[in-house]
Amino acid sequence: MAERSFAKEVQDLWIGEGETFRGEGILGITKALLECGVGYVGGYQGAPISHLMDVLADAQDILGELDVRFEANASEAAATAMLAASVHYPIRGAVAFKGPVGVNVASDALANLASGGVTGGAMLIVGEDYGEGSAIMQERSHAFAMKSQVWLLDPRPNLVSMTKAVRDGFELSEATNTPVILELRIRACHVHGTFEARDNQRPPLSVREALSAPRRDPSRLALPPFAYAHEHEKVESRWPRAIEHIMDNGLNERMGPKNAKIGVVVQGGLYNTLNRALERLELADAYGNSDVEIYCLNVTYPLAEPEFLRFCEGKDAVLVVEEGQPNYIEQALGGMLHRSDLPTRAYGKGYLPMAGEYQAPVMLEGLRGFLADHAPDMLSPALRAPNRSETEVPEIADAVPARPPGFCTGCPERPIFAGMKLIDEEIGPHQIACDIGCHLFSVLPPFDLGGTTMGFGLGPASNAAFDGGGERRAISVMGDGGFWHNGLASSVGNAVFNKSDNVIVIVDNYYAAATGGQDIPSSRSKNPTKQTGNSIEGAVRGIGVNWVRTIDRTYDVAKVRDTLREALTTDAEGPKVIIASSECMLNRQRRERPEKARAIAEGRRVLRPKFGVDEDVCTGDHACMRLSGCPSLTLKELDDPLRDDPVASIDESCVGCGNCGEVADAAVLCPSFYQADVIENPGRWEAARDRMTRRIIVWLQNRRAAKRLMFEEVAA
Repeated sequence: MAERSFAKEVQDLWIGEGETFRGEGILGITKALLECGVGYVGGYQGAPISHLMDVLADAQDILGELDVRFEANASEAAATAMLAASVHYPIRGAVAFKGPVGVNVASDALANLASGGVTGGAMLIVGEDYGEGSAIMQERSHAFAMKSQVWLLDPRPNLVSMTKAVRDGFELSEATNTPVILELRIRACHVHGTFEARDNQRPPLSVREALSAPRRDPSRLALPPFAYAHEHEKVESRWPRAIEHIMDNGLNERMGPKNAKIGVVVQGGLYNTLNRALERLELADAYGNSDVEIYCLNVTYPLAEPEFLRFCEGKDAVLVVEEGQPNYIEQALGGMLHRSDLPTRAYGKGYLPMAGEYQAPVMLEGLRGFLADHAPDMLSPALRAPNRSETEVPEIADAVPARPPGFCTGCPERPIFAGMKLIDEEIGPHQIACDIGCHLFSVLPPFDLGGTTMGFGLGPASNAAFDGGGERRAISVMGDGGFWHNGLASSVGNAVFNKSDNVIVIVDNYYAAATGGQDIPSSRSKNPTKQTGNSIEGAVRGIGVNWVRTIDRTYDVAKVRDTLREALTTDAEGPKVIIASSECMLNRQRRERPEKARAIAEGRRVLRPKFGVDEDVCTGDHACMRLSGCPSLTLKELDDPLRDDPVASIDESCVGCGNCGEVADAAVLCPSFYQADVIENPGRWEAARDRMTRRIIVWLQNRRAAKRLMFEEVAA
């Protein structure tokens, strides 16, 4: 059950020659793959590329019609290994995943694939997650292209350029027998636009047909002595062919007036931001007509030296707009200028920040500074100095309340860490290792648990150094997605093999929740094309774990606490595994709300639990919030002059999970929480009982009011 269904949008993939495609970037990329006669596609979900996997999953009809094989791979490494089908066979293949963490995982397979090279076009579509909106450490995938000598495309973020890059990438791959990486930033993945469609193409040779005539060539394997020859082949043959192909086919673009005294070299993915900065400096229009000459690198590796030097001829200075560190492109272009003895100077970092996302204000000031120093006559006097209203932005913390990332309302992972917090208070603080996923929010308030995170499925592995029989056992946390991705072997299997005495908590929320709710092997949903319902407990027992406890309802905070206590104090040998299972609340709401809405519309009885706080009972201690942190649990000021402190209150965003009351009960906090059942379309008896209850309440209120001593103010 993915976060978003593309069942309607994928119908546009059927259009053909002469029609105009309108849609989102990821849908356009899928259409381009089909137009290029791709034979197989795969990948692993992860922002900003998750929706591409969702589109492919929803496009089974058209993929089947064209005889295109789709595989939702177990990891990025598995996806890249799938491209082995293009090594010996002239079949085009593409896989998609998140960068750079996904490329980290895929690097072993990528290195082997790149060593021997490919026969059919092989493309890795990487969602480059760099910048302020990213949820990962800040790195670039560029280094992997350089390391493995594969070509890196970074097209301008519009559908025409992006879909053209798919065609260009396959042709470049086949012309040079080298895999290519197509890099798409967040905004490119979600940009909307149009392009002129072409007819979809069946693969000339399908993977099904290839099985009838197997091929092999040992010289293409990364095996001595062949691997030594591959290195020479990369440098002496593939590289020159790539440079020639890039220049002959105009994959990079020169825009603006020729023979200008200054110029700008820009990564294709940053072109839109650059053009907007030029617009604000009155040097370009919205259609890209620029007064500054631009060399747009739609291929950022390898760099075509002859082409770059021709761009620099007659120029005093060029600005290299390259986002992130290290500044690979700026260094390479500087070396080219040095070798050529051209007087042109290359600038980049200095006018632009060393690191960080080049958003519009950053690009504007960097470009303004470069032009003010090297072409001041191009700037009007009013634009030569920064506009103070643009640069002196008020501190956002002074205007907007802090909103740190946290668990969603009703998240079933919140009570797990409430129980863990209670155990820490009872037994003492523990060494806790986290993992990639929603549960990583446990390191932030109100839980403040966990000190490390080393990679997807590596939470327990990162605690291996602490398995030395100390005063208290170490605890590690891992999600179900991480478990199936890498954790089963690298973390749990490693713990079994080394007879670990630590505790492993596997958070099972039924989906790859953090990436959009995609199905995984342990999902409870019925997936027509995948085998779901595989047991995590069965898997860990199958590799040798003897002490396993499963909690089927994580909202039972007392049970979570007691199970953790048992795991931390038992005399049992080997790793202790707790599987804490409850459905991701976001996916549950997406599934249940439409069903309830239909039932209400049809007049059927629907019961909806609603939680609240009794204002007269709440003491204003707020310990419930310190152990919950639910966004629906907030504060409320009372009109009572004898009550100074605000009381707890539950707002309308509550989804009725009951976690607040469970925490209060487990921690022996207070009895102020209550549950009320809201009934839609009640039966006759329920309606009659409700009317009777209301009458009794009104009678009791009136009776109490009649006995109340009242004082009336008398006018002087």
